[in-house]
Amino acid sequence: MQSIAIVILGIIGMMFGWFVYSKFIANRIFKLDDSFVTPAHTMQDGVDFVPTNKVVLWGHHFTSVAGAAPIVGPAIAVYWGWVPAVLWVVFGTILFAGVHDMGALWASARHKGKSMGALSESVIGKRSRALFMIVIFLVLLMVNAVFGVVIANSFVSQPNAVFPAWTAIVVALIIGQLLKRNFSLIPLCIVGIFVLYASVYAGSYIPLSLPETMFGLADKANWIIILFVYAAIASLLPVWMLLQPRDFINGMQLLVGLFLLYGAVFFAMPDITAPAFNMQTAVDSPSIIPLLFVTIACGAVSGFHGIVSSGTSSKQLDKETDARFVGYLGAVGEGSLALITIVAVSGVAFAASPEEWHEVYSHLGAGSVGAFITGGANLIQQGWGLPVDFSSTILAVMVVLFAGTTMDSGVRLQRYIIQEWGDIYSIKALRNGVVATLLAVGCCLLLAFGAGGASGSGGMIIWPLFGSTNQILASLTLLVISVMLIKLGRPARYTLIPMVFVLIMAFFAGLIKLKEYYIEGNYLLVFLDAVVLVVSVLVMLEAFSVVSKLKKESQNKATQEKQAQ
Repeated sequence: MQSIAIVILGIIGMMFGWFVYSKFIANRIFKLDDSFVTPAHTMQDGVDFVPTNKVVLWGHHFTSVAGAAPIVGPAIAVYWGWVPAVLWVVFGTILFAGVHDMGALWASARHKGKSMGALSESVIGKRSRALFMIVIFLVLLMVNAVFGVVIANSFVSQPNAVFPAWTAIVVALIIGQLLKRNFSLIPLCIVGIFVLYASVYAGSYIPLSLPETMFGLADKANWIIILFVYAAIASLLPVWMLLQPRDFINGMQLLVGLFLLYGAVFFAMPDITAPAFNMQTAVDSPSIIPLLFVTIACGAVSGFHGIVSSGTSSKQLDKETDARFVGYLGAVGEGSLALITIVAVSGVAFAASPEEWHEVYSHLGAGSVGAFITGGANLIQQGWGLPVDFSSTILAVMVVLFAGTTMDSGVRLQRYIIQEWGDIYSIKALRNGVVATLLAVGCCLLLAFGAGGASGSGGMIIWPLFGSTNQILASLTLLVISVMLIKLGRPARYTLIPMVFVLIMAFFAGLIKLKEYYIEGNYLLVFLDAVVLVVSVLVMLEAFSVVSKLKKESQNKATQEKQAQ
C-alpha cells in the first residue's frame, strides 16, 4: 500500500473533526461565549495571567503538549502494525484529544484559571483535590524525566543538533523582548524561523558534544543535569519572556517540518513495508489491547494536555471562543505529527522490505526517536532532494525543541502544584517559587537517576508507566468536565464515553505493568504504579458519588414538578 493513501484518509478525518465535530462541541456542548471575560483579563499580572493572541497561544500550547511523545509513542506502537496505530491516532484525535483539550481550557477558564487539581475540588469535592494533585504531580514528574532523557540521548547521538537547540533559546528571548515593545508578530516570526534554520544549517558543520566522562558522570548524565538547570531557570521567568516566544517559534518550526514530511510523501509516494497487522511479534510481547492505547498517548489523547490547558494556557486565553482554536486545533496538529511519524517508520524510507522492517522491529520498544529521524530524513531526501545529514539535523532539532518546551512547561507546572500544596497545608517555604522549583527539579533528577542508575536512563525505563498514568489522568480530566456538564444540565456523553474507554484501557495496562515491575524487582516503579492506581480509584469513587447525588436531585426535582402539575 502507498503511504499517500494513509495520509489522505488521515487528513480528511482530522479536517472533519476540526470543521464539523469541534464546532458542534464548542457551540452546543461547551457553549463557548465571547462575552465571557477570561481570567487572563480579570486576573492579569504580567507573569502567568497574560491575554495572548490566539495564534501565539496556539504555538505555546501546541509545542508544550506535543513534546517528543507523539513521535516516541507511534514509533514504538507500529510494532503491532500500522493499521491499529493509524486508527487510534485518527479517531483518538477527533473524538478524544480535541474534546479533552478544549474542555480542559473551558473548564479552567470558567474557574479563574485553576489547575485541574484545584478545579476538581470545586467540581467534585475537597477530598478529590489532594488525590487528583498526586496523580498530576506524578505525571509531570514522569514526563519531565522522560523528555530530559530523550533530549540528552539526542544530543549525544546527534551533536549537530546542540548548536541550533541552544540558539533557539537566545532567539526566543530576543523575540520576547521585542514583542513586549509592540513589534509586529509576523516579521519577527519570519526572521526567527530564518535564524533558526540558519543555525540548523550551521549546526551541520558545528557538532558540539560534552566529554565522554566529566565530574565522574557520562556525557548523557551531564546533559540531563544541564537541561534541568535550564528548565528550572526558564520556569521562573515570566511567560512572555521565554515560554511564549520559544513555543511560538517551535510551533512554526513544526509546521515547516510537517510541510517537508507531508510534501515528501506526496512527491515520493513511498510504499509501506511494515505489516498492516504484525503477526510476527515476539513470544513475550504484551497484548495490543490495552497496551496500544497507552503506548500512543500524545497524538490520540493525553492527560498531560489537561495539565497544560488548565495550568498555563487557560491563564493566557484572550477570549473563551479561542479555546476551540488553541485546544482542538492543537490536538489536530499533534495528531498530524503522530500520523506522519507512523508513515516515516513504516515505509521504504525506513526499511526497504518487510524483512528488513521486521529485523529492526524485533521486539516492542525497538523503534523510537531514532527510527523517526532515520525514516523521516530518508523520506525528505527522496521527496525534496535535501541531503540526509541536513534532514537528520532538522528532525533532531525538532524533537529536541519539542521535548525542551515540554520540560519548560512541565517544571513550571510542577512548581504550581508544590506552591498549591504550600497554600493547602500552610507550609510557607513551599509557597516560595525558587524553593518549589528546586524541589520539582530535584524530584525529576531522583527519578531519572534512581530508576536508571548513574546513566540517568530511568526516564525511558518508566515510559510504559508514564503512558498508563498519563491516560488515567486524561480519564480523570474528562470526568471533571463531565460532572461540570451534568451540573449545567448539558449532555455529558461526549466526554463520559471517551472517559470510560480510556480509564478501562489505562487501568488494565497499569495492572499489567505492576505485575511486570514486581517480577523484575523494580520496587520503586511498583510503588509509583500502585499509588497511581489506588488514587485514581478513590477519585473515581468520589466523582461517581457526586454524579449519583446529582441524578437523585434531578429525579426528585422532576417528581416534584410532576406532582405540582
